[in-house]
Amino acid sequence: MLMGKQTWEFKTKPAIIGTATVVGPEEGAGPLSNTFDFVYDNLEIDEKTWEKAERKLLEHASSLALVHAGINKEDLSFFISGDLMNQIITATFAAREIQAPYLGVFGACSTSMESLALAAFLTDAGGANYVMAGTASHNCTVEKQFRYPTEYGSQKPPTAQYTITGSGCAVVARQGTGPRITHATIGRIQDLGVKDPFNMGAAMAPAAADTLVAHFRDTGRKPGDYDLIVTGDLASVGHPIVKEILGRDGLSMEATNFDDCGLMIYDRDKQPFVIAGGSGCGCSAVVTYGHILQKMKKKELNRVLVVATGALLSPLSYQQGESIPCIAHAVALEQEGINS
Repeated sequence: MLMGKQTWEFKTKPAIIGTATVVGPEEGAGPLSNTFDFVYDNLEIDEKTWEKAERKLLEHASSLALVHAGINKEDLSFFISGDLMNQIITATFAAREIQAPYLGVFGACSTSMESLALAAFLTDAGGANYVMAGTASHNCTVEKQFRYPTEYGSQKPPTAQYTITGSGCAVVARQGTGPRITHATIGRIQDLGVKDPFNMGAAMAPAAADTLVAHFRDTGRKPGDYDLIVTGDLASVGHPIVKEILGRDGLSMEATNFDDCGLMIYDRDKQPFVIAGGSGCGCSAVVTYGHILQKMKKKELNRVLVVATGALLSPLSYQQGESIPCIAHAVALEQEGINS
């Protein structure tokens, strides 16, 4: 199962048998609007607080994912989830409703692929029949916790990103119909001393590059072996930096379909308020479980590598003057029936 130093190869190729994506109004107005299962027309998500709104997003997506998978919540072996709130309370309260054995994880915006990798590991090893991986974020909860409350109206620099309001969940099974999970590369902490919480792209880019190098080293694959390689929320600042770092390591991405979830989810010309692009736990989750998997099911994409990135700061670490440790986890997805 272990390939090289950081990569798991899943012999049974666990299947993603059902997914769901639920988003807010800004995401629903973006270029991927027709790939989401449900779009709320208000940021409140019909709740009284932002925190309850975020929880509702995850509860809604998790219930829809079960429906799409054709199973009941009683069939779940585990629910693996996390978010950006203190003590991952969005995931914990959603787990209270799901009532499946629960594993809470924190990878910041990398949580989508961290939870999916663990779900695949458990099912491939025979430790579970059905595992749900999911995460969520809400623009107003994250802004309030990590930056400034929306009501404050602070001006943001061009490097700033816009946390998406949305949730994505996937049900993973040992057997079943759906795109298969073949490999997962678990990242290492990278910290080049960036301290600016309004420049997450630059902070996270080295982590994405390090994990990509590890994935290609461990698997023996090359960038051209994938129809699409997509990073999670590096946006317009971080994505070019990754290309530059990889180029120095002899890995050119110029001939590869190389994109970023934070750039895909919004139209920055028509939605200038997102500034550098999207971010947040829900960003790579809703893009992957919606747009990307739909393209795979249509056989427009056969092999995809999703590299979700996360900035592991907290208000406490920022107040102490700490720099921002970052991480990236990669998961390889393949359409059924292709040769590995």
